[in-house]
Amino acid sequence: MSQRYVRVRSSSGQLHYGILQPDRRVQVLDASPWRNGQLTEMELALEDYRLLAPCAPSKVIAVGRNYAKHASEMGNEVPKIPLLFMKPPTAVTAAGAPILYPSQSQRVDYEGELAVVIGDRAKDCDVDEARHKIWGYTIANDVTARDLQRQENQWTRAKGFDTFCPLGPWIVKEIPAGAHVRTFVNDSPTPAQSGSIADMVFSPEYLVAYISQTMTLLPGDVVLTGTPEGVGEVAVGDRIRIEIEGIGCLENPVQQKVQKRKPQPPDGAAQPHQTANSEKAPDSKELTL
Repeated sequence: MSQRYVRVRSSSGQLHYGILQPDRRVQVLDASPWRNGQLTEMELALEDYRLLAPCAPSKVIAVGRNYAKHASEMGNEVPKIPLLFMKPPTAVTAAGAPILYPSQSQRVDYEGELAVVIGDRAKDCDVDEARHKIWGYTIANDVTARDLQRQENQWTRAKGFDTFCPLGPWIVKEIPAGAHVRTFVNDSPTPAQSGSIADMVFSPEYLVAYISQTMTLLPGDVVLTGTPEGVGEVAVGDRIRIEIEGIGCLENPVQQKVQKRKPQPPDGAAQPHQTANSEKAPDSKELTL
């Protein structure tokens, strides 16, 4: 089994990076592994820590339509260059933590993905350089408010709600070349999504190189590499489990988000977009990732 690198909060409230052992003990590192963290004498038993997302990225860069069959199921062409968007770091949440279903949306979808973790500053890289900037791999769920995505001319809100980027449960250094991404909803034995990472339109190292030509990627940043076909709707009470060979599984329940207060537009301002219950969404071929 590959070493599994984790990020945890101890019962005393301290944050630690470490290596997860088969018995679930964590051997604590003195820094993040991509900062050359070394093993310390400290160990944490299972009852002494809480698993967090395995990194705390300054930014999450995501890629749309990176599997031809997914582009086709959404009625879109395969892009000739990577189609990029961003998710805020506040969207990141841990394995086991709830995905909060926002009241602003009537259609929220799962999107199981391979996530790349950057280990070294990447700026203006070529593909060979970019390959060495990738420190490891984890699992992501690019949760999307699909109705809002279709209503708006960009996807910041649809992709950016708090909890809309589950990551984890840990990072591994290597995965099989043809590893499969599979997504399961609740206890179904049949995956809703199943696709090989070998079928990506643009490889992870190409994506890192391409992104680095626009913005500098920092250690701990995350690149979401796209989702295979089979994306679908979630409902409050569902459990979404994403499995990737060589890593493990990321599972999160879906809960209703409690809306404390809604902002009111100023007098004379245009009203916010209506939800899908009150206004027909544009055709799904438009602006869908």
